[in-house]
Amino acid sequence: MINHLSENRLINESQHGFRHKKSCLTNLLEYLEYVVNQIDAGDPVNVIYLDFQTAFDKVPHYRLLQKLRVHGITGSINWIENWLADREQRVVINGICWTFTAVINGVPQGSILGPLLFIIFINDLHEGVVNTSLRFVDDTKIVSKVAGEDQIKILQSDLHKMFNWSQDWQMLFNTDKSKVMHFGFNNKEAAYSLYIRESETCAVEEERDLGVIVDKLLKSSRQCAKAAVAANAVLGLIRRTFLCKDKEFIATV
Repeated sequence: MINHLSENRLINESQHGFRHKKSCLTNLLEYLEYVVNQIDAGDPVNVIYLDFQTAFDKVPHYRLLQKLRVHGITGSINWIENWLADREQRVVINGICWTFTAVINGVPQGSILGPLLFIIFINDLHEGVVNTSLRFVDDTKIVSKVAGEDQIKILQSDLHKMFNWSQDWQMLFNTDKSKVMHFGFNNKEAAYSLYIRESETCAVEEERDLGVIVDKLLKSSRQCAKAAVAANAVLGLIRRTFLCKDKEFIATV
């Protein structure tokens, strides 16, 4: 399946998750390069962070199978359908077992096939979107230059298109957790608002993006401080655990 999708270039390039030579790093590099280039040119930039509601658990099986067929995955379609069908789950707490409940939606998490099926399902999320969109599995963001009113309207239109897609394919966004970050000193953020349906996106000064703290001034001080705290915690653990502090010994450990 992976070879088929790769050889025929069926997965959109905006998807960086679970793909060869794509990662969190390539996602962040592409994103920050775009933002920095626009700011260097004197243009303000908006980034919209979108959040799916329990993404992996909401994928409707019938619609997923339809998308697999559209992507030319037909040889193993019956196997995948049987793999997804008749699943049940239950909760066990302190030895007390609840009754089993049928699982009618979702792809199994912790499996190899699950993430691949998910990125196929959301592959056309960008369809009709004008601005740059970047994804790492379900983590989605739209990056847009907002130098004029027309560009703001295009960005708002892109948000409407993505929201309509989420309704059509039963993969709703968590509108309360969707955020916008305004970059650029000449960004007239107070003059307009951006909406996902009727919900106004919340403006933030910084955001944790794929494990990296990004702030609207593009400074790395918060991320460096976080890394220093983690490193000091490891050093403290070594100091408390080992009596011998010899450099060569610690290096081998």
